[in-house]
Amino acid sequence: MFTRLRHRTLNSHTLHPSFGPHHRFTTSWLLSPPLLLSLRTTTSLYLFTTLFFILGYESSHSDGVAARRSFSYFTVLSYWGLAFYFAVAAAHTASYWLTGRSLLQRWPRWAQELHGGFYSTVAVFPFIVTIIFWALLSRGAFRTRFSTWTNISQHVLNSVFAFAEIVLTRTEPLPWWHLVALVGLLALYLGLAYVTYGTQGFFVYNFLDDRIGGRGRVAGYVFAVLAATIVVFVIVRYVIKLRMWVTEQKLGMEGKLTTRENVDAFTAMQDGRDVELAVQTKSEPRGVALHE
Repeated sequence: MFTRLRHRTLNSHTLHPSFGPHHRFTTSWLLSPPLLLSLRTTTSLYLFTTLFFILGYESSHSDGVAARRSFSYFTVLSYWGLAFYFAVAAAHTASYWLTGRSLLQRWPRWAQELHGGFYSTVAVFPFIVTIIFWALLSRGAFRTRFSTWTNISQHVLNSVFAFAEIVLTRTEPLPWWHLVALVGLLALYLGLAYVTYGTQGFFVYNFLDDRIGGRGRVAGYVFAVLAATIVVFVIVRYVIKLRMWVTEQKLGMEGKLTTRENVDAFTAMQDGRDVELAVQTKSEPRGVALHE
């Protein structure tokens, strides 16, 4: 029966190695699936706790103006993105650990590609936020205990969490076309900043105010952010290449997988979907199976 089922046509969205049997988005070369799940879950909880605590604190001070305005700031939006990414990534790792097949593998290809793009925002934007804040906006960052904690959480730990996700997982280098998407998102945010000024009467960042230094100054800052984004993207892409070269080619650490992958063969036979993937995964030589 397995021989006959082996020749079934595999759905097109399961063929890409990042989303398919190599489990690159859901596993680590160093941490076992339960440890990676714990790390991602803890990170997501910290991020959400920080966001909601800040909202609660700001809502109880200054008539809640700061809380209402917070969603116009790129720092805050990217921090929400980090929180949701780690929550989703934890869910994918949990489903892989428990069943041998992640939710990400069951998604259609377009949704998988969106997850890949989501990963690229997490791998690039936190560093942009950190660079811009400490270079241009950090005056008074440690004035109070609250501001010290919030600025360390949002402008230091954000990059620490992003760096950990880059170096500890088994993701592949960012596709070059993702750079176009990231620049497009930054352009949309620039539009949001001016919509905020038009509707609420304030600039989220002073360097976007053309009344201070003129439009040439604003254009200079915009192109500087664009250049920083390109540089960070290239650095992240080649850091991932370096990590893959060191861990997989030099150290032979191709991934800590779970023996529960084999159970998925029976699930696939029952629902009639992607049986070949189950058989292929069962015999997949890459990675280190963990006995749990």
